[in-house]
Amino acid sequence: MRTKFFYILIIVMSFTSCKSAKTSLNTTALTYASFKENQKSFLSSDGNIKYIDKGKGNVILLLHGVPSSSWLYRKMIDELVAEGFRVIAPDMLGFGNSDNPDGYDLYNAHNHGKRILELMNGLKINTWTHITHDAGGLWTWELLKQDKKRIEKLILLNTIIYEEGFKPPIRMKRGFFAKTSMWMYRNGITTNLLLNGLFKSGLMENNLTENEIEGYKIPLREGKTKAMYYFFSKTCNALPDYSNLITSLNLPVVLIWGKYDKMLQINPQKNKLIKALKIKDENIHIIEAKHFIQEEKPKEINKIIVDFLKE
Repeated sequence: MRTKFFYILIIVMSFTSCKSAKTSLNTTALTYASFKENQKSFLSSDGNIKYIDKGKGNVILLLHGVPSSSWLYRKMIDELVAEGFRVIAPDMLGFGNSDNPDGYDLYNAHNHGKRILELMNGLKINTWTHITHDAGGLWTWELLKQDKKRIEKLILLNTIIYEEGFKPPIRMKRGFFAKTSMWMYRNGITTNLLLNGLFKSGLMENNLTENEIEGYKIPLREGKTKAMYYFFSKTCNALPDYSNLITSLNLPVVLIWGKYDKMLQINPQKNKLIKALKIKDENIHIIEAKHFIQEEKPKEINKIIVDFLKE
């Protein structure tokens, strides 16, 4: 057990060679504190869900993954609102500013999907365009298993789909070691190491300011690791197979993917995915980016989204 612990710690620490965040003149002055002030609250069956709800018009739901939150979409939200859409961006339970109740299976994909439906039912939104990233794909497939009719159009951003291409940087077994790792993430011992590693792997170049990194760091320091614990100790070791569900879907799909993503690789699954979802050639966009494409190419992604929804 001790050998495994130090092995993973060495892996995490090896990420520290990444460049420190640089100051960018083009970065918005939005702080995480002010972002949180604009969030609303919905009481789901399992706890409070914090979410952004801005604009009027056809609804777009923006779904994050692990270990991010709706903060990931901060560079995209206002521009989509300005284009005439109503944008909903939740912090899933156990992430961001949402509640973080005790439980293990509480954070499985089925329950995450259930809570998305509860939120949209509470907002009296019957159908919407659904945009998903990273582990949000799992929660999306589970939502669709529960009610296929709710999503009118689907936009995939470097999201979990098949075992092919799924290369998580860490896989853990449930128990002492994984819990200790989560404790280290939230108590400041390896918080910076985790984020530095993610940004080194997930960005072409880490130009995030300290202010922007705070939006990722604060939830971890507030203890938001229970959903992460489930993901790293369960999902990463036994990825569900949604092949039959995906093949059965009949809705317009856009694929927007970072070409150089090593955690969710497009090439091993591209042909299978295009065939299963019947994605048109004009709706396939492989862009010059890595994993966190919302950080690297927000305007390019928004243009693709708007052009697709307004055609």
